[in-house]
Amino acid sequence: MDFKNQKAIYLQIADHICDEILSGRYLEDGKLPSVREYAAQVEVNVNTVTRSFEWLQLHDIVTTRRGLGNFVATGARREIEALRKEEFFNEKLPDLFRSMQALGIKMDEVVEQYNEYVK
Repeated sequence: MDFKNQKAIYLQIADHICDEILSGRYLEDGKLPSVREYAAQVEVNVNTVTRSFEWLQLHDIVTTRRGLGNFVATGARREIEALRKEEFFNEKLPDLFRSMQALGIKMDEVVEQYNEYVK
């Protein structure tokens, strides 16, 4: 993994796991690699991956089954989408609006560009 400075590494790992769930690499109710296996895959300390899994558990994306390991929670995809929408509306959209205002870009121009993009 290629880590960036803007966000804590454990959150970047959690985002990556979410991406893998959304892409279908890990299915709902499917088993995830162990913390040690995942730490080896992404080449970070086991404690960092443990923190990532704890964050994912807190957000109902991963569940732990005692003695069996970590699994993708039922409804994880829905939870990920909700978290990402919240992040978009609370963090990314205000930045976009500031840029639009500074550059004098009107909403109808953005809608036009969006419609071209989705074609």
